[in-house]
Amino acid sequence: MKMEVTELGPMKRALKIEVPAAEVTQQFSRAYVELNRQVHVPGFRPGKAPLAILEKRYAKTVEEDVIRKLVPDFYDRAIKEAGIHPVVVDIPPLDRVKIKKDSPFTFTATVEIKPTIELRDYKSPSPMSLQADKRTVAEEQVDRALEVFREQQARLDAAPAGTALADGEYAVVDLEGFLDGVALEGTKKEGQLHRVGSKASLLGIEIDAHLLGRQEGEVVDIPQTYPVSHPDHRVAGKVVQFRLDIKGVKRKTLPALDDEFAKDCGPYASIQDLREKLRGEMEKALKKDIEESYKDTLLKRLVETHHFDLPDTLVERELTTIVRQQLQARQRGKVTDSIPEPAAEELKAIREEHREEANRRVKAGLILEAIAEKENLSVSQDDLDHEVTRLAKELRVPIADLVKMIQAGGQDSVEELRARILVDKALDLVYRQAVIQG
Repeated sequence: MKMEVTELGPMKRALKIEVPAAEVTQQFSRAYVELNRQVHVPGFRPGKAPLAILEKRYAKTVEEDVIRKLVPDFYDRAIKEAGIHPVVVDIPPLDRVKIKKDSPFTFTATVEIKPTIELRDYKSPSPMSLQADKRTVAEEQVDRALEVFREQQARLDAAPAGTALADGEYAVVDLEGFLDGVALEGTKKEGQLHRVGSKASLLGIEIDAHLLGRQEGEVVDIPQTYPVSHPDHRVAGKVVQFRLDIKGVKRKTLPALDDEFAKDCGPYASIQDLREKLRGEMEKALKKDIEESYKDTLLKRLVETHHFDLPDTLVERELTTIVRQQLQARQRGKVTDSIPEPAAEELKAIREEHREEANRRVKAGLILEAIAEKENLSVSQDDLDHEVTRLAKELRVPIADLVKMIQAGGQDSVEELRARILVDKALDLVYRQAVIQG
C-alpha cells in the first residue's frame, strides 16, 4: 500500500491511498466467484457461467462491491500507519471513485483529527493543589431537616367552630360554575383541600382572597368574565358565576419532637438516634458535594492551562447537543405537548450564545482523554454495569428498561457511555493525585 498525507489545516489531513494491483485483482476474483454462485444465467448451471458474460452483465455491480470491501480495510490500515486519530471521516461517494481490474486503485479520504496535547503537570511530583473546603454540617441544618420530617408527619385536624380562615390554614371547598343560573358542565370540583396563601388556582380561579376571614359554612359568589377570544365558545364573552362553598376549616398539627415521633419516621430508636442518622446522611451528601466542587475546580484549571486548536466537528456536535437540551428545557412546564420549532435566526443566536460552553466541554473532554491514554486507563464490563445501575437509580427507571434504551441507540450509545466513564476515571485520577491545602 502507498500513502500520501497532505495537511489541509491544523486539524485536517488528506490521505491519498493506493491499493496495489494484486490486491485489486484478488478482490475482483473473489467477487466474481461469489456472484457466480448467486446469479442464474440462462443456459448455464449455477456457478458455471463464463467470466466474460458475468463481466459484461454485472461489471458495475461488482466494481461497487469491490470498492465497498477495499476502502474500509485500506483506510483503517492507512490511519494506523499515519498514526492519526480521526474525529470525522469524509470518503467520496462510490460513484465518484473509479476502479479497474489488474490496476492499482487510488482513493482519497479527508479526515479531521484530534489535536496533539502536551499535558501539563497533574500528578506527583508536581500535583495540582486545592484550597480546602471547610464546610461542615451545622446543628441548624439538622434542625431544619428534622422540621421537614415533622411537616411530613403533621396531621390536619378540624379547627374550632367559628375559626376564621387565615394564611397557612386549610379550607375544604366545593366550587361550581353557573351560566344564566344553570350549572355549567365541567366546572364542578368537590372536597378540594386548599392551603390559604398558597396562591394555587382552582378551575383557573385564584381563591385565596375570597377565603381570607371566611368561616365554615359560608358561600362566596365569584364572578368570572371570559374574553370573546376564549376557546370555549360556551363562555366566550360571558360572565360565569362561580359558587365557592366552604365545607370545612382545618389546621395543621405538628407532632412533638420526641422518641415516639422518631419511631414513626422509621427504624429509629429515639429522637437522638434520628438526629445522628440525619447528620450522617447530610455529612455524606456534603462530602460528595465538596468532592464534586474540587473536581470542577481541577477541570477548570486543566482547561485554562492547556492551549490547542479544537476540531470544528466536535464543537459543532457539542453545540447541537446543548441546543437540544435548551429546547427540551423550554418544553418542561409548558401546558401544550409541543412548542414551535425556533426560527433559523433564533436557532443561530442560541448556538452562538452557547459556543463558548461547547468549546469548554470539548476541550475538557480531549484533555481527559489524553490523560486516560497516558495512564492506560480502560473501561471494563463491570464499570459499564456499575454506571448503568447508578444511572437507573438516579433516573428512577428499572435497570432493564435503561439497558433497552441504550441498546436502542446502537453501538454509538454504548461507545458514548464508555467514553463518559473513561473521562470520569481520568478526572478521578487527577483528583486523587491533588494536594488539598489548609
